[in-house]
This record gives sequence, C-alpha cells and structure tokens, in this order.
Amino acid sequence: MTKRVIIVGIPGVGKSTVITNVQSLLSQRGVDTKIAEFGKIMFDEARIMSIHNRDQLRRLSIEQQRTLQEMAANSINSLGNDVVLVDTHLFISTDNGFYPGMPLKLLEIINPTHLVLITATAEEIHKRRESDSSRQRDLISIDHINNDLRLSESMISASSIITGCPFYLIENNTGQVERATDAICKIILSK
Repeated sequence: MTKRVIIVGIPGVGKSTVITNVQSLLSQRGVDTKIAEFGKIMFDEARIMSIHNRDQLRRLSIEQQRTLQEMAANSINSLGNDVVLVDTHLFISTDNGFYPGMPLKLLEIINPTHLVLITATAEEIHKRRESDSSRQRDLISIDHINNDLRLSESMISASSIITGCPFYLIENNTGQVERATDAICKIILSK
C-alpha cells in the first residue's frame, strides 16, 4: 500500500528543503519515494490558462483554483510509489479570504496516511521570507505570521479529524533541518 504523506507549512518554514531531504534519506534506504509538489502540479495545469507565475495561482477565482486542485489531487492519487510526499499548503490567502489548500474533496481523493505540519518560530520564518529572492512572497509582520501558525495548527487537526489519520507537528528551527528530516522519516517508516 502506498503511504501518502501530506506535508504542510506556511511559506518560509523550510518545508520544501525538509521534504527534499526526506526523499533523499528514504531513497538511500531503498524506499521508492516520490515528491508530489501540489503547487507545481497545479501550475502545470494552469499554464493552459495563460498563468505564467506560480504565485498568480492564489489570485485565480475560487472555482478556477478548485478545478486545478482536483486535477492535481487525481494526479497524486494515481502515483504508485511506496511513499508519496505531498508538498502543499493548508490554506491560501486570497482576495476573498483564506481558501483551504486541502478541502474535504481533496482529502478524500488523496486519502492520506499521515499529516505533517512543519513549524518554526515566527521570527525565523520572517527572516527566511526576507532573504528568499526565488519567490514573490508577501512580506508580512511577525504578528501575522504567528496568526498563520495558529491557523495552521487548527487546520491540520481538523484535517486529521476528517481523514482519521494521525497528524504530527515537526519543528524546523534554524540549523535543525536534519532533526526535522529524521523525525519525519521515523514517522513514515514506523509500522
């Protein structure tokens, strides 16, 4: 049975780095592991709609986002690797409010076995966002980041209730990426 591990965290928490390290470590141990980057899969589909920048996805209409999300979820569900690491966000800030990154229908399609929320301190996240020139991130206050962190914890627990699968909070503080990587690998490899 494929283990589908949804790994989430707010922008700047270091999620993609940790996920890449998890895939590398599991692959070294002989586990067939695939990263399914939800936003990239959505973006590949959105190019048909003349979207040329991944950060533009959150500015699409809710209906357009929903359609792209379902297409991405079905693509992820079709993967047959031993472990599929789903790299995504719990919510997307839009002009119409917060939109869930993993609404009920997507959770039903993907049928995760594990939910992981990567966290860090608001101050660390703020510094990471300021120094990240690879993305067009919205720079927001530390108070706003703290609110997003609290919202993330609420949403991951709600997703666990909906799916019936366990959730884990993993800290990725500065200089501790190996610790976060090891913790997630241990979760995935446990029986």
